[in-house]
Amino acid sequence: MSMRRKEILAEVWKHLFILFILSMAFLPLYVMIVISGKDGAQFVASPFKLTLPFHWENYAHAWSLMRAYVFNTVFICVTSVILTFVLSLNAAFFFARYRMPGHKFLWYFFLVLMLMPGVANLVPLFMLLKSLSLLNTFYALMVVYVTGGQVVQIFILRNFIEDIPQDLFDAAEVDGASPIKQVYHIVLPMSGSVLSTLGILQFISLWNDYILPLIVMRDDSMLTLAVGLVRMDGEYVKDWGALMSGFTIASIPMVLIFLFTMRLFVKGLAAGAVKG
Repeated sequence: MSMRRKEILAEVWKHLFILFILSMAFLPLYVMIVISGKDGAQFVASPFKLTLPFHWENYAHAWSLMRAYVFNTVFICVTSVILTFVLSLNAAFFFARYRMPGHKFLWYFFLVLMLMPGVANLVPLFMLLKSLSLLNTFYALMVVYVTGGQVVQIFILRNFIEDIPQDLFDAAEVDGASPIKQVYHIVLPMSGSVLSTLGILQFISLWNDYILPLIVMRDDSMLTLAVGLVRMDGEYVKDWGALMSGFTIASIPMVLIFLFTMRLFVKGLAAGAVKG
């Protein structure tokens, strides 16, 4: 076999392998969309084959059931991401530009927190929220999300801020800028790509979170989307069309985020996540 034929054969096998991986990745999406347009009889007859007519009313029914869950989740996610940005940016600026007794201990303490699995703290966290009378409130979720989200963000933003030339901060101090003004007039405009990446990652994590809302929330009107979708799954009779329609609706924001922010996401990874 000639060298040219070997190269062509290698390229063919490489592309076949890529197509296989892509097909496995998109197979659940295909199944979800196909089932979302079926009624009970169509699902029993051919669950994985596209059949007509496509029952769009499943989406309307699913939206009527999950509308409150979507609004709850959007409010919690957006509020938590914004508050985490505010606190993380100021804390990262402190660790990057100021030195005080015990600052190394605080920094390594944050690094240790990155190694702790959140599931291991569920029982003491539940008891703490109960003692603070925060169970079944949005405040409980937002406090935990903001606190947990700061750990990784402070680590990444500190490395990014350290790479900003010190001359910019010195010039700002000469002009009378306070540390707060330095954060929001120097650091914030220069860290847009990094913050976008961190915001996307945190938003996706909170959007898909299931365990914490499950143990904190009690009222059905207070549930988030991940828990609400599980509640839509009937105990004895499953409406597969409406259920898959709900999963499809829940996945739309994630798809849109990646489609419209992919450039910022990649740029942020290159700018801040791999530094230090």
